[in-house]
Amino acid sequence: MSRYIGRRSFVEGTAATLAGAGIAGTVSARQSGDAEGEDDEQNENGQGENGDAEGAMTDDPTLVAHRGFAGVYPENTELAVEAASFGGPGTDTVHRRADMIEVDVVPTADGTLVTFHDDGLAGRDGGERGLTDAEGLVFETDTDTVTSATVLGTEETVPTLETVLDSIPPSVGVNLEFKNPGSEALRFGESLSEDALATQKAVWRPYTERALSLASEYDNELLVSSFYEAALATVRETDDSIPVAFLFWDSIETGLEITRRYDCEALNVPRNMVQGTPLFDDEYYVEGGFSDVDLVEVAHDEDREVNVWTVETWYQAQELARAGVDGLIADYPTIL
Repeated sequence: MSRYIGRRSFVEGTAATLAGAGIAGTVSARQSGDAEGEDDEQNENGQGENGDAEGAMTDDPTLVAHRGFAGVYPENTELAVEAASFGGPGTDTVHRRADMIEVDVVPTADGTLVTFHDDGLAGRDGGERGLTDAEGLVFETDTDTVTSATVLGTEETVPTLETVLDSIPPSVGVNLEFKNPGSEALRFGESLSEDALATQKAVWRPYTERALSLASEYDNELLVSSFYEAALATVRETDDSIPVAFLFWDSIETGLEITRRYDCEALNVPRNMVQGTPLFDDEYYVEGGFSDVDLVEVAHDEDREVNVWTVETWYQAQELARAGVDGLIADYPTIL
């Protein structure tokens, strides 16, 4: 049974927090394409300025808030998931509520599950500022230190998974990405041999059982995703009714192999793996050179959904929707 209790009066309390952090109102309605007067842009032939026929996108993809719309709010925080759940404050932004919120899950040294992306509290790829004001690996640091660490220079701190789930209403889905169970001996994006899988499952099993036990106390629609085969294997062993998605990395073949092995309900794929779009084979986190496989067609033929990460612009969203994807894992609430 859900324990969601709406612990903050978001519209009143959060506007000041965002304004103080300098992150409110950063995306205009005009940029989003949802601005007032959009209908006026259709010409008398039923076409928009780009010449596309009205109604070309007949389906409305699921909008998944990546880390709670990380392009707008401090990622994986209580503030971010509340904002994504209800729409943000202010009048200068289009505040579409997310259909589902994706958060990353890691344990502290005490075994408490928190929502955090990196292994290191201060680490961040690409020379950006440290993710928090604390040091050390999350899974080697006590819970009090982790949950006191402030995120990206704001007043928001690293929350427990329980706090995050308490903050999301039951009507909004939750995608838990299983990140690191507390080990540096993981096998990332690989299809494992029987022996290697058994070894890795032993690492994952206690973490998976804790996460699913906690999630079972809530009524939200749930999806578990991971780059790690053993994570999905232990979810299936613990509760095979929970939908899972393999996160594709550098190989379509490996991704499909693992997806079929666990009969995954969804494929979570990088945006440059989707054929039928100008994004296909572009350099992204993973370079192109992918096999000639139409993942959307294959997935739909096998009755699976395709969710795409990470969508950052309205143009990407438009092209991916036209290609028939089911979900857009997005950094901004305005892409649609």
